[in-house]
Amino acid sequence: MLPNRSRLSVAVFLVPPLLVYGMAVLFPILQSLFLSFFSWDGISDLQFVGLDNYAHMFTGDDVFWRALTNALGYLAICLVLQLGGALFVASLLTTLTRGREVFKTLYLLPAVISTVAIAYLFARIYSVEPVGLLNQVLDAVGLDSWARSWTSDVHTVLAAVSVPEGWRFMGLYTLIIYAALLAVPRELEEAARIDGASAWRVFTQIRFPYIRPVWTTTTIMATTYGLRGFDIPYIMTNGGPGQSSELLTTYMYKTAFTSTDYGYASAISVFIVAECLLAVGAIALLYRRRLDS
Repeated sequence: MLPNRSRLSVAVFLVPPLLVYGMAVLFPILQSLFLSFFSWDGISDLQFVGLDNYAHMFTGDDVFWRALTNALGYLAICLVLQLGGALFVASLLTTLTRGREVFKTLYLLPAVISTVAIAYLFARIYSVEPVGLLNQVLDAVGLDSWARSWTSDVHTVLAAVSVPEGWRFMGLYTLIIYAALLAVPRELEEAARIDGASAWRVFTQIRFPYIRPVWTTTTIMATTYGLRGFDIPYIMTNGGPGQSSELLTTYMYKTAFTSTDYGYASAISVFIVAECLLAVGAIALLYRRRLDS
């Protein structure tokens, strides 16, 4: 049992951030849940509709399902770039003897750059007129037939808006995984190498199992951020062309502030929260099962 003075100290430090969290996070979620049972345009009186918003979302809204499919594709690309890229780069950093700090700083820079700047940067990279960097590179290597307006082509636009998000946070996850790799006991790796284990076997049997808790946490972070991705796709394409890059978040935003259907937008936001919670639960369950096995 903590003494009374210690309890008071804990309360003094915990209560203010909990209050801020409750007001900034929990209250808006509860408010969205409340509004999802109503039809409301933001001006007139609330009209109770029960579960009609959810019924329409699941059975009568093709755009919602298109946005959900796009969101899952967006998430998949982001996870490959962020986690796969971060693990690869972090592993390379552990082999460097010089310049580690420079490379870590360079990889972390995108995470502190404004998302608006990143969106406009990649819009210029993808552009056709003036010719952007990507099309210039394709032309230089003799693949000019591949050049296109990447954000206007329905076949490439989703990947085009996913890459900036993946690039943005890859450096952050690289540093987290790199720190975890540095904590792996070197004597275990050296003993495995003496026994004739290959570099791949050392990684799969020693390094990765040792960093699995950090990997799980990083996966949860990347997954929840990916499911809530909004700013870069919205700035670059506004969900277009058509609904080719429409995500649940951009669709929710336009439903609320363009169509002024706040009740239905709240239902979509509740679905996004539930989606994130289910994803976190699934990742945690897989990790626990892996530990038990």
